[in-house]
Amino acid sequence: MPVLTGNDERVCRELAPCRAQPEPEVLILLMMEENRLENGASANMTDDELRAVCKSILEEEANAILSVASRSGRDIVRAARILSSCGGRVVVSGLGKSGHVGRKIAATFASLGVPAFFLHAAEAAHGDLGMVCRDDVGLLISNSGETEEVLSLLPYFRRIGASVIAMTGKPRSTLAQNADVTIDTGVEREADPLGLAPTASTSVQMAVGDAIAGICAKLLGIAPEDFAVFHPGGALGRRLLLRVSDLMGVGNSLPKTLIGASVRDALFEITSKGYGATVIVDEKDELLGIFTDGDLRRLMELEGTQAMDLPVDAGMTRSCRTISPEKLAVEAMRIMEGAEISVLIAVEGKKPVGIIHLHEILKAGVS
Repeated sequence: MPVLTGNDERVCRELAPCRAQPEPEVLILLMMEENRLENGASANMTDDELRAVCKSILEEEANAILSVASRSGRDIVRAARILSSCGGRVVVSGLGKSGHVGRKIAATFASLGVPAFFLHAAEAAHGDLGMVCRDDVGLLISNSGETEEVLSLLPYFRRIGASVIAMTGKPRSTLAQNADVTIDTGVEREADPLGLAPTASTSVQMAVGDAIAGICAKLLGIAPEDFAVFHPGGALGRRLLLRVSDLMGVGNSLPKTLIGASVRDALFEITSKGYGATVIVDEKDELLGIFTDGDLRRLMELEGTQAMDLPVDAGMTRSCRTISPEKLAVEAMRIMEGAEISVLIAVEGKKPVGIIHLHEILKAGVS
């Protein structure tokens, strides 16, 4: 084992404190904790105190949106008219938090039938600008109006003759001065307790984007049916797109019994097809009525087991509800709920072509 000299021991004593010091990451966390305590952070705040903070933040953001609505309404309308009449697409771009907001705005436009896409400001200069065409309109978002990557897009838009709409909190910024329309989205202060994080400013950007998209939908005459086309997988899409013909039982799945047949034969159709009812038709296959499991119970209460040998027309319901197979499934559901029934017969002329059960409509997500 090596023997340490007096000089070696002195060096070890000097180095020991250095080796014991925390890593830089740990030092940063310790500094943050110290600042947190100095600024009055407390895990012991009451619910009432925290609700007051919540109310303050929400009110700050709401007031910021209302302020922009009163001072920038004309510019928002001008922007919406340009976007709704352009022959191309809405090209939304931004960076950082404004970029996140821009992605959502582009998605909102697309969901309303206004062609739009998000162009990442940093990627644009590396080939993505090739996606932008002359008939497009740029919606460029920068709170400062001086974001270098966003400003670098301006020469290209000008070169191809595409219009530019600026959304910025600095109406005298470079971005504002080089746009066809500038929407002032500035706020007095951010809504977080420190007044630093993008909160009120991003809420205003999001709200202005929604307002522009909503006005465009009005100008373009977008109807709920059009919206459903863009959302076939959503609840609204199912309500406005699914028709009775998409869900009804047809062919061998349609329970059908000839008039004059016994209740026993009708019961076989009811149980084998699973709709709790069977359609009653004549020799021409024209609808005469319906026989349900409820009709069967009522008939057996009157006739007992002998009811099984009676003709089905002894207990069938002649005035049954019908619907066209081209009607929306949601309309079929309203009819069934209003009449307190669970099945509806789809007819073409006088002939039954299908049957639909309330459970099938609900299972399909129509409500």
